[in-house]
Amino acid sequence: MIKIPKKLQNIIELKKKFDSLKKGKEALLTVLEEVELAESVYNSNAIENSTLTLPDTEKILLDLEVSKNYSLREVFEAKNLARVYEYIKAKKDSIVLNQDTILFIHGLLIGGIDDSIAGRFRKQGEYVRVGKHIAPAPEHVTRMIEVLLNEYKENHEKNMLANIAHFHLQFETIHPFCDGNGRIGRVLINLQLQSLGYPNVIIRDKEKQLYYKTFSNFREEKSSKQMEQVLYLSLSEGLHKRIAYLEGWEIITLAEYAKGIKLPLTGIINAAKRQTIPAFREKGVWKIGREYRQ
Repeated sequence: MIKIPKKLQNIIELKKKFDSLKKGKEALLTVLEEVELAESVYNSNAIENSTLTLPDTEKILLDLEVSKNYSLREVFEAKNLARVYEYIKAKKDSIVLNQDTILFIHGLLIGGIDDSIAGRFRKQGEYVRVGKHIAPAPEHVTRMIEVLLNEYKENHEKNMLANIAHFHLQFETIHPFCDGNGRIGRVLINLQLQSLGYPNVIIRDKEKQLYYKTFSNFREEKSSKQMEQVLYLSLSEGLHKRIAYLEGWEIITLAEYAKGIKLPLTGIINAAKRQTIPAFREKGVWKIGREYRQ
C-alpha cells in the first residue's frame, strides 16, 4: 500500500469536506471566485513588478477611473490576465492542457501588448534569462515543452502536489516565451488544479522571495519540495476560505478572533501562515470563521 504524504492527505481531506458542502451552493462559489479575481490578477502581476495597487486593479477590471496615471501596458496586463482566468474558468469542462492551449492563453495574455510575440514560443535568436539562469536555446523549447507535458500526464495518478510543482518549476526553467512566462505558469497551476476539482490558488506578492527560492532550489538541488510547500499552503488556504463560507460561518479578522479567545495575535498569525488553523486572507487581511474552536 502506497503511503500518502501527510500534507497531501490533509489536502485530500479538505477537498472531501469542500465537495460535500458545495452541493447546491454553486452561486456562492461563483461570487467568491468573482471577488477573488482581482486579487489573483494583482498578485501575479505584482510578482512581475507591476506598480498597480489592488484597489486600482479592482477598478480597472470594472472599467472605473483609477487614482493615478498608470502605463497603458500595465492596464492591459491586468485586463488580459483577468481575461485568461475567465477563459479557463468558462472552459473548465473541456479545456485540455496541451501546447495549443498554452499558446492560445499566451495570445490572450500578450495580445494588444506585443502582438509580435503573442501566442508563440521563442524563435531563433530570442534568448532570455531570469536572474542568473539562462533559459534553453529557442530551438529546444517546443520539444522540451512536449516532454514536460508528457511527463505530467504520465505522473497524473501520483502525488498531485509534487507533479504540479515539478511542472511549474520546469516550465519556468524552460521559459518558453519572450514575455509572460511567470503569469502563464501560474495560470497553468490553476488550470491543473481546476481539472482535479480544486479551487484556484493565489501565489502572493508578499511571499515572492520564498517563491523565487523554489526555482534556485530546483535548479541547484533538483528538488521541488519547496514549491510543493508553497502549493500546499496556498491550496490549504483557498480550501479553508471556501469551507468557512460554505459552512455559513461569520467571517472575522484574526485580530478579533485572537481577542475573543484571549491569545496573542502573533501566535495566531503564525498558525495561520503554517495553515494549522483554518485561516485565510482577503485583500491581504487574515480572517477566520468566528465559530472555529481549536
